[in-house]
Amino acid sequence: MNELKVLSYDLRKHVVDMIIAGKGGHIGGDMSVMEILVELYMKQMNISPENKDSDNRDRFVLSKGHSVESYYAVLAKKGFFPMEEVISTFSQFGSKFIGHPNNKLPGIEMNSGSLGHGLPVCVGMAMAGKMDRKDYRVYVVMGDGELAEGSVWEGAMAASHYCLDNLCAVVDRNRLQISGCTEDVMGHDDLHERFRSFGWHVIDVADGNDIDQLDAAFEEAKTVKGKPTVLIANTVKGCGSPVMENKAAWHHKVPTAQEYSEIIRDFEKRKEALLHE
Repeated sequence: MNELKVLSYDLRKHVVDMIIAGKGGHIGGDMSVMEILVELYMKQMNISPENKDSDNRDRFVLSKGHSVESYYAVLAKKGFFPMEEVISTFSQFGSKFIGHPNNKLPGIEMNSGSLGHGLPVCVGMAMAGKMDRKDYRVYVVMGDGELAEGSVWEGAMAASHYCLDNLCAVVDRNRLQISGCTEDVMGHDDLHERFRSFGWHVIDVADGNDIDQLDAAFEEAKTVKGKPTVLIANTVKGCGSPVMENKAAWHHKVPTAQEYSEIIRDFEKRKEALLHE
């Protein structure tokens, strides 16, 4: 588990390098969602370059597709494509690695980033798994600002109605979006009671940037029968450096040379602390 924690900071550096090379990117959400993606791809899901076309592979959709930089970094680390190619060509003219996930790339199930679509599509994937008597699981990561979309709650209602216990949603609850505090734009508390009222099993992850807590939550989700599960992962936008943390201005931003140096130094400090635990 400690290796995954350290990996999260290595991949954060790749994300920052990617954003600088591409001259743009949703850096704040990349940092809040990183541990969730690392835990899923490196520990939880049955998915790899070798079985990416298997009917029984686990499915994943990054509904908050604007955090694609962290998704690319994790997929590259998993071996779906070269990390060097992603970093050097991200968001440049003619590049395959555009600013939202697209399913022309290996390992990506669907084009995403049009908010509110990920959960309903994953409901369909989970229903197909039930109908085909497959034992794969379906995972979707949504932003908390995204929950203002009505299609999310239509999907949530259907998932419960059809008893989709092979479906696990994650809310990246960093409480910030491009226009400020999520609760000021469209309040969502209490999300736990809201999802429960739709018939979901709800797991609160007090620190959604903690690999150990995420691991325990995903393992619990696998034991739930007869209903879908949602993890409310309380994360920090810009997690990894005080330069970015809890600042709405870092929703989409390219670090200056000085900010870059400070951010990388902060990553290294946190890595060193993990290595000496």
